[in-house]
Amino acid sequence: MANHKSAEKRIRQTEKRTAANRVYRTKLKNIVKEVRGAVAKKDGVAAEEALKIANKELHKFVSKGFLKKNSVARKVGRLAKLVNTVKAA
Repeated sequence: MANHKSAEKRIRQTEKRTAANRVYRTKLKNIVKEVRGAVAKKDGVAAEEALKIANKELHKFVSKGFLKKNSVARKVGRLAKLVNTVKAA
């Protein structure tokens, strides 16, 4: 257990951040799963809509400090490439 006031504060801060990050992590997985699910069903229109939502939401994560800009760019780029395979077919 913490012996200093500052250490106790650190514990409280960590708990808050952990809870927030858990929400973001879950949301991230669900967003990506939705895009991949639409691609798996070969539904180009739904995949594009899901990608549009994913792009917006993932870039919000950058502003919140949960993800870095380049990681989001990479994720969105890979999802877009995946969606394009459905559109082309």
